[in-house]
Amino acid sequence: MFFPFWDPTYLMILPALALAMYAQWKVRSTYQKMSEVPSAAGKTGREVAQYLMQANGITGVTIEEVPGTLTDNYDPRSHTVHLSSDIYNGTSVAAIGVAAHEIGHVIQHARGYAPIAIRDAIVPVAGIGSWAAFPLFFIGLIFHSGVSHLFMDLGIALFGVAVLFHVVTLPTEFDASSRALNELQSRALLAPGEVVMARQVLSAAALTYVAAAAMAALQLIRMVLLRNSRD
Repeated sequence: MFFPFWDPTYLMILPALALAMYAQWKVRSTYQKMSEVPSAAGKTGREVAQYLMQANGITGVTIEEVPGTLTDNYDPRSHTVHLSSDIYNGTSVAAIGVAAHEIGHVIQHARGYAPIAIRDAIVPVAGIGSWAAFPLFFIGLIFHSGVSHLFMDLGIALFGVAVLFHVVTLPTEFDASSRALNELQSRALLAPGEVVMARQVLSAAALTYVAAAAMAALQLIRMVLLRNSRD
């Protein structure tokens, strides 16, 4: 996401970069700490995920174990919840919290939650924008031809969709965590003190999305400033 030359607008993204580095450290340290705390119920992440779907009357969604750490996600296209091995088989407070968060996304789709519908709708364009925007913008930036502004504007427009994706992701992630914690507490899957610890894990994870949105927004502003400097 960086251009291979220096200009003063680089300074704009330094706070977001610092936040991103802190967020990555925070989520990993918090997850590591809470993954060592066994839950009193002793249920695995897979068992909690399955129970929450049944309790909410959700069918047709499968749960699969995937490799990696914190690689958990819900794929609405295949109706599959992917849980990393530590979450799938784990009985820790962290494992149950993360598993419940992914089921929060499943519940969002089942209930027609608007932000996640918007996010899903713009995923294809956002994906194109994330990899095509900067090459197009860079072409327009380095050449002084009549179409240079066209390339730059196209790059800005595509990246704008990627920024929108990041922005819409924020309420989606916060809501999924809120749903997860409410489910865990109301159904007594975690004790009150364990819910507090699970909230710490999910709050740390949410910070990574805040950092990503901040970085994307500042990059978009930087692109606009560089484009306007060519007028």
